[in-house]
Amino acid sequence: MKLYYAPQACSMAPHIVLRELGLPFALIRVDNSTKQTVAGEDFLAINPKGYVAALQLDNGEVLTEGPAILQYLADLRPEANLAPANGSFERVRLQEWLNFVSTEIHGGLGALFNAQFPDEVKVLIKAKLFKRFGVLSQTLERQDYLMAGGFSVVDAYLFTVLRWTGFFGIDLNEWPALARFQARIDARPTVKAALAAELA
Repeated sequence: MKLYYAPQACSMAPHIVLRELGLPFALIRVDNSTKQTVAGEDFLAINPKGYVAALQLDNGEVLTEGPAILQYLADLRPEANLAPANGSFERVRLQEWLNFVSTEIHGGLGALFNAQFPDEVKVLIKAKLFKRFGVLSQTLERQDYLMAGGFSVVDAYLFTVLRWTGFFGIDLNEWPALARFQARIDARPTVKAALAAELA
């Protein structure tokens, strides 16, 4: 498999999961501004949507969209327990969290990168985002991970996008449960390895 990524982008979540599962993969870096890989390939020919992550399977198929990639990977090694079994109610709960992280947290923080938005718009975005942080905190005050069964793919995703708060002067210590969550995930050897590879 090949994972097309950009450093510290949302593609870090499947990168972490690939390492958690011990699956063989190649990392292909993409320049988000030129839409070219380090080898000079046209990334738009691989993923016409133009953004990472993209996972190219050994049969040539390309999967895009983080939540879909994360679940696909987890199902390759179900014994690793990174996602509940397909068809179970707990799997639906995982999908519920994946959608929340994708739309509310990823979407909210992603909007703050838009240089065309005036400061007053960003203030409104942050206000909504902080309410969503409160929702996350309610769960993470009760348990270490979003799913009661332990670390799962959605935790890798949440960790990845919450790292972006540092770009916008958002101090997660205002939400102690989120700060503890970030420290907990950051301590995982697979996460350290993924960060080291992406920031090299």
